[in-house]
Amino acid sequence: MATPKFMECNICGNQQPYAPFISAICEKCGGQWMETRYDYASFKREILRGLPGRPSNMWRYSDILPLDNPAALDLYPAGGTPLWLSQRFAPSLGQDHVYIKDERYGPTSSFKDRQAAVAVAAMNEGGIREAVIASTGNAAVAYAAACARAGIKLWVFMTSLVPQEKLREAALFGAEVIRVSGNYDQTKQIATQFAQRRHLWLDRGSSCIPARESMKTIAYEIVEQLGWKAPDWYIQAVSGGLGPLGVYQGFAELHGMGLIERVPKLAVIQADGCSPMVQAFKAGRDVAMPVIPDTRIIILATGDPGKSYTYLWNLTQKFGGTMESVTDAEAFAAMRSLAKSEGMAVEPATAVAFAGLEKMLRSHVISKDETVVVNCTGHTFPVEKHVLEDQFAVDVHLSETQVPAPREGLQAALENLDEKTTTVLLIDDNPDDAMLIRRLLEGKKAYRVLHAKDGWEGLAMARQSLPDLIITDLTMPGIDGFGLVEELKLDPRTKQIPVVVVSAKDITTEERKRLNGHIEAVYQKGSLPPRKFVDHVIHTIEDKNGA
Repeated sequence: MATPKFMECNICGNQQPYAPFISAICEKCGGQWMETRYDYASFKREILRGLPGRPSNMWRYSDILPLDNPAALDLYPAGGTPLWLSQRFAPSLGQDHVYIKDERYGPTSSFKDRQAAVAVAAMNEGGIREAVIASTGNAAVAYAAACARAGIKLWVFMTSLVPQEKLREAALFGAEVIRVSGNYDQTKQIATQFAQRRHLWLDRGSSCIPARESMKTIAYEIVEQLGWKAPDWYIQAVSGGLGPLGVYQGFAELHGMGLIERVPKLAVIQADGCSPMVQAFKAGRDVAMPVIPDTRIIILATGDPGKSYTYLWNLTQKFGGTMESVTDAEAFAAMRSLAKSEGMAVEPATAVAFAGLEKMLRSHVISKDETVVVNCTGHTFPVEKHVLEDQFAVDVHLSETQVPAPREGLQAALENLDEKTTTVLLIDDNPDDAMLIRRLLEGKKAYRVLHAKDGWEGLAMARQSLPDLIITDLTMPGIDGFGLVEELKLDPRTKQIPVVVVSAKDITTEERKRLNGHIEAVYQKGSLPPRKFVDHVIHTIEDKNGA
């Protein structure tokens, strides 16, 4: 069992029970940074035994991850990534002790696979079947893949500035992609409101304990790969700061168990055009002022890091370190140089970290005899455009400026989004009937209407898309409407979805009894004009969404 023994406030030291799906706020002082505490003595004994029989991925360290019973879950594989010694890039700068933690080897080729693996495992364990996340790219793709495996419906909110390949990849894994015409901070704002309106779990990144805890497995792997030694420096490019916050919890735990002699110095690297942490650090402040992002490296474009900066500042004051920024041009030059010298194609965020390494070596912040580990955060491959066509995302327009969306604009956007994200699944083997209902529905509301040509296809689509309402014919080849309704109600994922049945034939008393209690309404084709029938459907949807 790996459930944390308790949570401890890093401000006042108060201890309180761990709960995975509540805001981790100190009950004594109101502090918003709680750290989990485990049975470290028991885990240390396992480490000293060589961790026998453990997998070679992040679940090797499941004793210090916040899951009640990891052995009972079909865990999503992540972590276990290689640590390469730089052969040419760093030596060309006069440094022979630079290691690259290559997170490109995850399921979706980024370090966010770790975050998704633990967060989604915790959701699965907690019975959460639908969730919301805001992302600048990598987390969206990683969560979409992990949720697909777990059968959890995921709503992904991404700024429209994110490269289309990342939006398309998240959609390929079955996530509902909402593309917001605004910056990342605005995107988080509307995602939060959307989750609250629908009473859905919102993964908040660094303040979500399962997500943050996942990152400490990077520290454990680095130390084990270096022969149970800590490096002198750990370098990572950051946007919101979740990565190094979690990694340093791992280093601190290892130090607390006496397995390493020191905690490494931390180097946080940002893009010049969005560097609120660096600006605050160089001004000697422990609070960062928000900035308006102005960088082509969108994955790092978080203008307001909030309290994450303060916690990172505290780490640099406690263990040593620095914060530095580089231009987009310097990052792209480092990307080309890394490809030519190490044979590694990396994402722009990783290039920012290596450009920062170059800057620190040239200014002698890092000495030649120090051991350095740089996090190669990822390389996500694009999805071929023809796989999903063009209708893979819902667009939401907030404001043209980069400031937080005004309340009226946010409310209007949310109301518009409610329509656009309402999905109706039509299951009918008669394409003419289905097309008529589809056109009438789409003519009245901005609903998304999906069409399945038979019961088996409809059942698969219902389980994948979890629509707001299902309209099904009764007489179809394969599994008929009766069998379909029974299958839907037996499945925990689909049993709450309202079902409207239409039939071309008279329904007997026995058949009505079979459907009774499982559907919202039954109509005989021709008993109502199509427009009136559609009005009934819209009324059923609005009743469901207003409940």
